[in-house]
Amino acid sequence: MKEAFSYYQELLSLRDELPFEIDGVVFKVNSIAYQQRLGTKTRSPRWMVAYKFPARQATTKLLDVRFQVGRTGIVTPVAILQPVQISGVTVSRATLHTEELFLEKDIHIGDTVLVERAGDVIPEVVKPIPEKRTGNEKPVQMPTHCPACGTELEKEGAYYFCPNITCPEQIKGRVLHLVSKRAFDIDGMGEKIVDQLMQEGLIRSPADVFYLKKNDLMRLERWGEKSAQNLIDQIEKAKKVSFERFLFALGIRHVGEFVAHLLTQHFSSLEELQHATEDELMQIQGIGPEVARSVVDFFRIPQNRETIRKILAAGVEIQYPEAEKEQQDLFLQGKTFVFTGGLSRYSRDEAKELVMKFGGKASSNVSKNTDFVVVGVDPGSKLDKARQLGIRTLTEQEFVQMIERRKLPGPST
Repeated sequence: MKEAFSYYQELLSLRDELPFEIDGVVFKVNSIAYQQRLGTKTRSPRWMVAYKFPARQATTKLLDVRFQVGRTGIVTPVAILQPVQISGVTVSRATLHTEELFLEKDIHIGDTVLVERAGDVIPEVVKPIPEKRTGNEKPVQMPTHCPACGTELEKEGAYYFCPNITCPEQIKGRVLHLVSKRAFDIDGMGEKIVDQLMQEGLIRSPADVFYLKKNDLMRLERWGEKSAQNLIDQIEKAKKVSFERFLFALGIRHVGEFVAHLLTQHFSSLEELQHATEDELMQIQGIGPEVARSVVDFFRIPQNRETIRKILAAGVEIQYPEAEKEQQDLFLQGKTFVFTGGLSRYSRDEAKELVMKFGGKASSNVSKNTDFVVVGVDPGSKLDKARQLGIRTLTEQEFVQMIERRKLPGPST
């Protein structure tokens, strides 16, 4: 470890001399066998760790603060900066996150501020430099009404949001979300195109994307027959979409890819989900009261139901698993698995993916809610805890047989 940290310090000292940008060092276990035994956590491998360099910083002038409305209505303060170079990138805007944060930092319009790129990526105002104040600076004030539509803002926790779902900035955000790569994946519909289509009145809601016509596009500035046809082809191609992607594309607050996946594992159709109660949703492991309330509230709003109706009426086809295949595939539904020790047949990630594929949940920790602990080579403390709690253990061979037979193991003897 001492040698590793020495290398980190050496590379940090050479950072400014390198012909390319780096933001840190990644240390990895230098053995495939040990990597497989260590496995992964939910989002990252246990066998490697990143040590970041301190973020690069620069001073500049805070010229103004504008308030940006997102697709869910949250209003975010954005610092407008005198352009400054940080790590070879010109920074002219930075998020101020929330009212609470900019008040805590005592940031004023006109301040000289210290700016950094967090993780050498996201611009952020670190703090003002009070000794450089002239007396002409003005405190930042959160608006009381939406800067896009004029609706009175409401506060929820640390955030202010616009409750008007017909707010043009929210609609734009929802359209961009709907066409994004992880949703309907409609290539060629970036922010400038969406702005133009909204200004021309061709898009007034996310559903309107699927009603665009080639002739209407060809009448617009900078559009020709080929570009219009390309976009129409992309839209047609996107009309067959998985249930999971469809839910993600709707832009329901707190429903990202993971929650969308959970919902599609427990509801066989959109109609079934639309009629779900908060209590039913909270029975799903991984979904709490905030997410459940958000899902139910979304489907209660008439405009959202109308958007869904129009999307489906335009010929969008949600791809559901075949009924027989779905019943067969979900034989692990409601069961929670924990893995300990190294596996030879699958990597830890592959084993967890198999559990999720067949309707189960893969957890990193043993608890009273765990149903099975799969024990590999050199198991850790999870095996001891499983024994203390009386949780059923499986060998790797028993786990493989269970997956191959699509059948839960019988009672232990």
